[in-house]
Amino acid sequence: MHIPTCETSTLELVHFDAALNTANQPNPDYDINQWLYVPNFYSEYRYILGTRGKKPLICVGINPSTAAPDNLDNTLKSVERVAHHNGYDSFIMFNVYAQRATNPDDMERNYNQELHQENMRAFEYALSLDAAGAPAVWAAWGTIIEKRDYLPACVRDMIALGNRYNAAWFSAGKKSKKGHPHHPLYLRKDSPLEPFDVNGYLDSLI
Repeated sequence: MHIPTCETSTLELVHFDAALNTANQPNPDYDINQWLYVPNFYSEYRYILGTRGKKPLICVGINPSTAAPDNLDNTLKSVERVAHHNGYDSFIMFNVYAQRATNPDDMERNYNQELHQENMRAFEYALSLDAAGAPAVWAAWGTIIEKRDYLPACVRDMIALGNRYNAAWFSAGKKSKKGHPHHPLYLRKDSPLEPFDVNGYLDSLI
């Protein structure tokens, strides 16, 4: 379990570009040729966790929990299985909001704009990783999007950025009554990805 120890606004954030540079340096704790982990240490927030490849699937959840390289939680294990089943050689786990909290009810109630801006920088980097220039993004945040009133605005910024990169959006599993994409945790490993109309989804987003 990860329960936040403080508001992220009280932290001196490591900016994404600096954290990425460090994450690309050799690390005694894991193989950097296999893993992309930004920041490359366990903290109150996480921008990216994933594997390296030429055709990654970017999975977007709400917020990170405890996962780290060589220590994936059940959600990330499911993400990896679904990515491989659908023909991707790697996955990138990204989140609408970067604060770690195993229980989303523990997420901070006060939106940290600086954290969001750095998180969007991380998303832009993730979008740039597909060697063919056709990033695939799996919307997987579930109904948890309703937990905090700042989360829909974060999703709007993320979708706008994805549009700039001509991202193709997908979902997996049954959508909620309000149209929210399914969370990956209990999906079958052979779950197919289906096109997800994110711009249409914006019209119904709370």
